[in-house]
Amino acid sequence: MMEYLKREAENLGVALSGSQLGSFEEFSKLLFDWNEKVNLTAITDPEEVAIKHYADSLSVLPFIKDGDYCADVGTGAGFPGIPLAIMRPGNKFHLLDSLNKRVLFLNAAIAALGLANVSCEHSRAEDAAKREDMHERFDVAMSRAVAGMPQLSAWCLPFVKAGGVFLAMKGPAPEQEAEEAKEAIKVAGGRLESIEKVSLAGGTINHTILVVRKVRSVPVLKSKRKK
Repeated sequence: MMEYLKREAENLGVALSGSQLGSFEEFSKLLFDWNEKVNLTAITDPEEVAIKHYADSLSVLPFIKDGDYCADVGTGAGFPGIPLAIMRPGNKFHLLDSLNKRVLFLNAAIAALGLANVSCEHSRAEDAAKREDMHERFDVAMSRAVAGMPQLSAWCLPFVKAGGVFLAMKGPAPEQEAEEAKEAIKVAGGRLESIEKVSLAGGTINHTILVVRKVRSVPVLKSKRKK
């Protein structure tokens, strides 16, 4: 499994140290053990986990600067947040998921791996981004296959401070989604900066990363009280 990961990481231009590979191996054992009791992922083949979860997560590394504070919105079983945290100990990562069973797994994994740069919470994105302690707090927000681009932009951009980026990990042909999300991105203070192609498994798996720049601060929209 680690050989598959090393190969895919090298193709992405990412070098993994022995200790990082050890962390991935330990995380894999936890993932497989917990997955027998709690439905965390439908992908259970070691090669597919290495490529579709780990390498896929590492594909966003070029868009994260040293020191960035990152939110992983709808992290699921910890992707892309946990692999990124293993690779970037100098960055802080905050993982959010709406299912508590996943958060319990993530907290156990964070403790077992000693990832001091990761925090995790049980929360819906649309609720968390409205809190003062979360609104426009992050340099980067990222999300992988959680919702359509219009909804995803409305959920994720409020987490990002002006000048930061929202990274939407999408399939191989996101152009229609990007077009449909134009207004939602604009309302949330963003601008589509680029669509980056990612190729894995020798070109047999392809996806894209939509890079959305937060160009202006947008205050939290308060609900109107009924009279």
